[in-house]
Amino acid sequence: MSHSPLIRLRGITKVYGEGSTAFQALKGVDLDIEAGDFVAIMGPSGSGKSTAMNTLGCLDTPSGGEYWFQGVRVDALSRDQRARLRRRFFGFVFQGFNLLARTSAQENVELPLVYRGEPSAERHAAAARALASVGLTGWEHHTPAELSGGQQQRVAIARAIVTEPAVLLADEPTGNLDTVRSQEIMELLWHLNAERGITVLMVTHEPDMAAYARRIVRFVDGVVASDVRNPHPAGGQTAGAVATGEH
Repeated sequence: MSHSPLIRLRGITKVYGEGSTAFQALKGVDLDIEAGDFVAIMGPSGSGKSTAMNTLGCLDTPSGGEYWFQGVRVDALSRDQRARLRRRFFGFVFQGFNLLARTSAQENVELPLVYRGEPSAERHAAAARALASVGLTGWEHHTPAELSGGQQQRVAIARAIVTEPAVLLADEPTGNLDTVRSQEIMELLWHLNAERGITVLMVTHEPDMAAYARRIVRFVDGVVASDVRNPHPAGGQTAGAVATGEH
């Protein structure tokens, strides 16, 4: 077979605890994700979707099975190797924004580049580009307290993409936002996927948000219960909203 997917999970299991208190969060997950896909991961609480997301993002290691990323066997890597893989290829967006409170938008976005040891001038330029791409030019020196929830999440997305990751992992990215802001953030993710080719993996419990994805994977009881293509993703309806940076 000449072509292999960006991500391949085979028989992935995850057990927390030992003996009689052991809980099996994942019970043999098989999943392929192609480069450039936009996958919504859904399922009830306790279904294993967050555990699967943490495994995919190299934040957690499986108890069994195989995880391949770009042909590399991730579950066989050391902790340091996984950390390098994570920093190099993955960007993360969380429900709670996770921004540093007393720090400007610019400095928040530069943080992953600080960890990488990038020179200051290059950090500044990359952060400015990332903020521009999420519609926040002119807001660089505002702290999170001076930004709306939607703007804070845009800063968080800029921080996630400033390293130019192959994969953006978004865990309930609209969970703290109202409907209008949620749609703006989903449009933004859709554009990053459609125009920049970033692979997006998003955990959500909201069907309206999952409708932006090209594919919807549903977890139930630690396994993939369904994996359905979405022939008409909702993105691209309001192309102007992303560029304006309105709040």
